[in-house]
This record gives sequence, C-alpha cells and structure tokens, in this order.
Amino acid sequence: MFRSTSATLTVGGRRLRTTSVYDTYWRFAHARQEIFHRRVEGLAPPWTDDPIIAAHRFTNAYRAADRVSQFLISNVIYAGSTDPSETLFRTLMFKVFNRLETWQHLTDTLGEIEWKSYRFETYAKALDALSASGQSIYSPAYIMPSPPFGFARKHRNHLRLIELMMKDGLAARIQEAKTLAGVYELLLSYPSLGPFLAFQFTIDINYGPISNFSEMDFVVAGPGARDGIRKCFEDTAGFDEADIIRIMAERAGIEFARLGLPFRNLWGRDLQLIDCQNLFCEVDKYARVAHPEYSGDSGRTRIKQKFAARARSVPQWYPPKWNIRPPSGGVGPSRGPIERRARQYPLLGCE
Repeated sequence: MFRSTSATLTVGGRRLRTTSVYDTYWRFAHARQEIFHRRVEGLAPPWTDDPIIAAHRFTNAYRAADRVSQFLISNVIYAGSTDPSETLFRTLMFKVFNRLETWQHLTDTLGEIEWKSYRFETYAKALDALSASGQSIYSPAYIMPSPPFGFARKHRNHLRLIELMMKDGLAARIQEAKTLAGVYELLLSYPSLGPFLAFQFTIDINYGPISNFSEMDFVVAGPGARDGIRKCFEDTAGFDEADIIRIMAERAGIEFARLGLPFRNLWGRDLQLIDCQNLFCEVDKYARVAHPEYSGDSGRTRIKQKFAARARSVPQWYPPKWNIRPPSGGVGPSRGPIERRARQYPLLGCE
C-alpha cells in the first residue's frame, strides 16, 4: 500500500493542490506496469507485494495491453478483410457487446463476420440463442444503454444501431475526419452513445487502419476518471478534467523520476491520454481501500472484483502503425489466422 503527503504543483503559472492520492497515482501506475512486464516475461506469481493490487482486479497501465483490447486488435481488427467498411463492422460488432465469448459464439455460429453478407435476422437469432442458453451477451465492464429501435431485446436494438452506422457511410466519414475529436463527434451523434462510450469506441476504431490519429490528441474523462481526479487534487486551479489528464501524461517522466520509480513503458511507447484517463479510474478504485478518507461522487467504498494470480502466456499484439516490438517470447495471438495477419500486416509478424 502506498502512502504519501499532499503538495502543491505549479503548471503554467497556476498552483494546483494535490492530495496524498496524487503520489499514489504514480506509484500505482509503476506497480501495475511492473506486474504486466513480469507476466509477459513469464515469471511466476506473485508479481507484487502490494496487498491491494494482489487481491483485486485492475486494468493494465496501458489500455491497449488489456485482455479485451488485445483480443480486439489481434482477433478482430487485423484478422479479416482490410476493406474499411469491413474493418469498422467487425470492430463495432465486437465492441458493442465487448465480450470475447459473444464474439466466439458469433464466429462459431455464423463463420466470418462480414458486412457484405450481414442479415439482421441471422445475427439476431444467433444472439437470441446465446441469451436463451443463459449466457451473458454483454460485458459488465460498462453499461450499454439500449438504442430506441423498438425491440424488447436490447441486442436486437444494438444490431439496428450498427446497421444505421454502416448504412450511414460511417467508415468513409471516419476516413475523412481531420482529428480524433472529429471521429468522436461522429460517434457521439448516434443514439445511445453518450460521451464515455463514444470516446471509448473512438479509441478502439483508431487502433485499426481506417484512422491514424495520435492518442495524445484528444481525451474525454469517464465517471471513474473524474472521481480519481477529485481524489488526487484538492484544487485543480481552473483546469478542466481533460487538461488534468494531459498534465499527467506530459509530467509522467518528471513524476516517476521524482519518486524514484523506474517506469518501464510499453517498449518505447509513453503513457498516452487514454492511459492516464484509465489510470485515474483505477486509482479511484485503489483509493477506496488505501485512502478511504477521500470519496468520489460514486460513493463506492470497496473494490468489487477479486483477482487470483495464475501463470499463463500473455502474447502481445499492437497496431502495426505504432511500431511496437515486444520481446519475441511475448509476441503472437492466442488464437486466430496468424499467417494471414502476418502477410497483411508485416509489422505484426513474430520475430
């Protein structure tokens, strides 16, 4: 468990007052990234001596390194046709439900997930069957509101939403967007996609080949991140939440050095805005136990998800445009058409 004292931070002539949770943010990021590297290196657990991290489930410091993002990148985005519409369709079909088992059920039942062969009733009945078997269709990671298309079953409404986006020429419109914020605004215009979901989908789509913006361009703070910011700062000196996230990303090297933390980044990739946003959310959870004296708007006082360490392979795949080269022992997807991916996207090939 990390302990530290509050301090004052000066940025652009403004004085921000931090709490003791501020240093915890950096110590948590370092500890969580160390666990990640130790797992990739194949070391046996335990990977940390921090009792809170050891007992509870937290996401990785880098969003793209999380299990669901890794599956999306290797088994969905870069595992089929490179046509922009097809890439977008696969991404949306996966992310709307955001559950590996749902994607596996769809591919087992329907074969290749393709917009060109898509039929509403075929997909709807496949999801009906999954629901009837008693299995969840949606991930519990975040709430997916039902769009207003008139069906009693939420997944049928979401299929209509995906149809609307595809028929609306969204893939071409994304390619024409001038900024990452422009992609976000396109997604935000669709029913049931509020700011949080629209931004998460923006980042997911940007992993693929149809947009290529820096993750340092734009950020939207989710509710968990907003709580994390409130716990880290007594006074943000007029900076808004997006400003605070950018300050964290830009100061990361300074803060790790100040605290004597040898932060091992993602093989040359520094923390991006989306990563610092996610870290605020995770520190919000961590602080419920480590710093119970600080509360956020959610009012939550415990961490729900427990974690049981187990040694397993942690293969690594990242968008080829990032030029990330993990060590050879940790490269490669857990399943899927490896050979085809390596030919289409040579930077993803194993070394």
